[in-house]
Amino acid sequence: MAEELLLENDAKISTHLTKSLLAVAFLASFGGSMLYGYNLAVVNSPAQYIKDFYNETLTESYGWTPDEEHLTVLYSLTVSVFAVGGMTGALLVGKLVTRYGRKGTLVRSSVLVFIGGALMGFSRGCRMPAMVIFGRFITGVHSGISLSVVPMYLGEIAPKNLRGFLGLVPSIHICLGVFIAQILGLSELLGKEEHWPLLLSLVVFPTMVQLMLLPWFPESPRYLLIEKGNVHATIAALKWYRTKGNIQAEVEEMQEEQRSLSSIHTISVWGLLMDRCVRWQVITIAVVNIGMQLSGIDAIWFYTNDIFKNAGIPDPYIQYTTVGTGAIEVISGVLGCFTIERLGRRPLMIGGFLFMALCCAGITVSALFQAQLSFMRYISVGCVVGIIAGFCIGPAGVPFLITAELFKQSHRPAAYTVAGCLNWLSNFTIGFVFPFLEMATGPYCYLIFCAICLGVAIYTIFVIPETKNKTFMQISQMFATKNNILEEELTPNGHLKLALMNGYGTLGLHDEK
Repeated sequence: MAEELLLENDAKISTHLTKSLLAVAFLASFGGSMLYGYNLAVVNSPAQYIKDFYNETLTESYGWTPDEEHLTVLYSLTVSVFAVGGMTGALLVGKLVTRYGRKGTLVRSSVLVFIGGALMGFSRGCRMPAMVIFGRFITGVHSGISLSVVPMYLGEIAPKNLRGFLGLVPSIHICLGVFIAQILGLSELLGKEEHWPLLLSLVVFPTMVQLMLLPWFPESPRYLLIEKGNVHATIAALKWYRTKGNIQAEVEEMQEEQRSLSSIHTISVWGLLMDRCVRWQVITIAVVNIGMQLSGIDAIWFYTNDIFKNAGIPDPYIQYTTVGTGAIEVISGVLGCFTIERLGRRPLMIGGFLFMALCCAGITVSALFQAQLSFMRYISVGCVVGIIAGFCIGPAGVPFLITAELFKQSHRPAAYTVAGCLNWLSNFTIGFVFPFLEMATGPYCYLIFCAICLGVAIYTIFVIPETKNKTFMQISQMFATKNNILEEELTPNGHLKLALMNGYGTLGLHDEK
């Protein structure tokens, strides 16, 4: 039966974007990545209302009236506990995707959104600030899982020439989630004191849509074949996503990778960190994931209103300026998505981080001369918009994409666990520390972000190869020289000792003449 499915068509392997590929990309991102973006920005608009709620309830329950510094700490905890939940979710990714699959993990983790949304939605009626904090933590766990699993899933179902395009669909939805949170947070909509619990709990509606539709789509073909050994299900899944053409070449490519990994199972995080054959891949995902969070973008997302207020924008116009930046994010994300397969991963990363570094320096300079030159406040706002645009074009999505591309099936779950933990740890650090860093250093804090952006751009220039239109086997072989895989580790007939090297070598399996 499997052979019949393989030989049904004699056409070339399909590399076109099909309706089913596009549908699953948007559906997985809609109920996963978009919620991450929404939760990043949703606490910005009702910040003062949340602080007032904490002040009222603490006074009622304990007879203690916190001062402004204590309220800032509590609000910073509310913002940053989302990242603690995210890091917790990232730690679970490896085990979940190995046990339940990529799609199965997304479906099962959706229950967390309903729990978190209910806690935040009923917190005001129950007069319990802890419900807001725990709700943020639980939705953070869901985002920590989906932020890794969605790009992993899409990277495995996409043909190599569409992997970049589909890999950036989640980043568009992150930007879209931020934009929706900013729109709904307007004072004319849900940005009123009585509506902030509803604003926080709206995350349940996209999850309901995903939960109704995603189970009808197939699991990742690479997971079905390489980890489960189910050839028939693999072929059926590929035919669902390709619809036209002969998928035999893709099955053979997966089987080639499976043969190279036949002596090992999915490795642990410790095994990944100790494996010298992927040393530079691990260093790379650490640099790009830490860099994307410490670039200053999270500080802008979490504290946009405060930043614009300090820049001198009149209070009535701040919320509309913020919504304008959200629109820029979506446009920049779409631009990055449609140019990545033409330009490649490296140009988007390098250009994005360099432009962000320039804008971070611009914020510092404009703030220093704002008292003498009133037009500098507009320069500051322009630099904030520039940071957002530069981030969303490339650095927002490429790190998640290349985490999938730099590792083969056995190492990918552990790689996403490491990348996710570093990403969320950096996210938490910025969310909690930035208000105090800004109070201590003023506009000079953006020079720190400038240096980080420059560092990541330089690293990308000298270390990260272009992965556009390459198979996972080819990409792993590109790192062989950097990882000091020596020729002595080749067998006499030209094949690699794949059991020893976990499949990460300098030659492919078909190099023997």
